[in-house]
Formats: sequence, structure tokens, C-alpha cells
Amino acid sequence: MSEIVLEEISALSAIYCGEGEFEVLSLSENGTTVMIQTGVQDAAELETHLRLVFDLPITYPSCLPSLSVSSEELSRAHCKALRDKILDEAQKHLSEPMIHHLLLWTQQNLHNLIGHPKPPTSDELHPRSEDTTTDGRIWTMLLHLDHMRAKNKYVKIVEKWVTDLKLCGRLMFLGKIILILLQGDRDSIRDYLVLQKTCKVDVDSSGKRCKEKMMSVLCETILPLGHVRFSTFEVKEYGSISDLQTEFETAGLEKIYSEYVQTLF
Repeated sequence: MSEIVLEEISALSAIYCGEGEFEVLSLSENGTTVMIQTGVQDAAELETHLRLVFDLPITYPSCLPSLSVSSEELSRAHCKALRDKILDEAQKHLSEPMIHHLLLWTQQNLHNLIGHPKPPTSDELHPRSEDTTTDGRIWTMLLHLDHMRAKNKYVKIVEKWVTDLKLCGRLMFLGKIILILLQGDRDSIRDYLVLQKTCKVDVDSSGKRCKEKMMSVLCETILPLGHVRFSTFEVKEYGSISDLQTEFETAGLEKIYSEYVQTLF
């Protein structure tokens, strides 16, 4: 991570310091992903809650970040339109840290940008179309969890999220190793990542509900063209390392296994 990005993230964490307002979702040699949640009030004091996920490539700010926008008060169509307009504004600020500016600009202009939207319909919240991807490609992300104290409840929450977001893949258990392999639309995977990091999914040592604080993103990659993705999401327990390895090899994910999973043993 460059010094300029480190400084920007430090500033953002200080500005958006309330609970759940700011989170570094992933950090790797390929870039950084951050999530910011904020609210915008209109003249009638009605508040619109926005969740923005910025994916900062290693060359940022010399190139634009990728952006995902979601909101309980806005439809998917409004979120997509808002994202496009934020990225249009970002074009004016290439080569300089821009996230805080984009957030202020969005807060100041939100209702001019989207008008007076109607609440999202059930179909917009949970679209029925299959295999729809933002950029026409299927993405794969592999997550590693340190533990699950309330395993049964945790698993049910994960299953609900992947169903709602139309994702496929596996929740894998091998002894103390816990992996979540997700495939689908990149924005949906990003939305899942935000849910995983910001919602109370487990319990702490005293039995109180808590957020996931010990999850790591092992890899994120585009599924090669012509590669067959998983058709469902399944929870599976493996009796041996070879069984887990076979799962990845059968899915054509040998490279992910050798580069990221094998190092966990």
C-alpha cells in the first residue's frame, strides 16, 4: 500500500469513527478494499442510509477505484445510477486522494442525483435472474474464518446471505480450518463481504453477539472464460486434507488450492 493511500485510510478512519461507519475489508498486494456507511437527510429530515465499498487498485489514485453502492432505502437501479454518477465525479480527481471528496459530494448532491426514489420492491431487493454479472464475468472469492462459536446459527446466516445475493460456492470445514468460497457477480460478492464484516454473526467468549473480526480474504479472481462455476451453495465437512483438495481440483481451482489453501496446514 502506498504512503498516500495509508494517509487517506487513516484520515477516513478518523472522520468516520462511529460504530460500523468505516472498515478495511481486505488488504493485499493487489490493492485495498474499504467500506463506509453514512446517512444523508433530505429537507423533510428523512434519512437515506448508504453503504459504499471502494476497491482501490495498487495504482490508485492514478486510476479510478471500483465502487459498489447499496442502500435499504434505494432500489438496485437507483444504487447503480448513483454509483455511475459518483464515478463520473471521480474522473475529475484522478491522481489525488478522492474518497472523502466523493463522500461529501454524494451527501451534498444525493437527492438531486436520484430525485425522490420509491422504496425498492421485493424483486429489486432479491432479483430472480440467474447468472447476471456486473461486467459479464464470474468472480471467485475465498475467505478464511478463524472460528465459529455459534456454528449452527452462523451457518444459517451465511446460507441466507448467499441465497439473497444469488451466490454459489461452498462453506468448507476441515478440522479447525473454515473456508467460504463464493462465486457470482462481483458487486454481490462485495455486498456479502460487507455483511460478513458489519453484521453480528457469532458470539464472543461471554456468549454475547459479535461481529466477525478474524476473517481474511485469501484471494479474489475472475473465473476464466468457459470455466464451469458451482451451480449451488453447499455446506460440507471433509474428513481429510485430500478430500478438501479433491473438491478444489474437481471445480478446476487447483491453483487457488495450491497458492492459498495449502499454506494453512
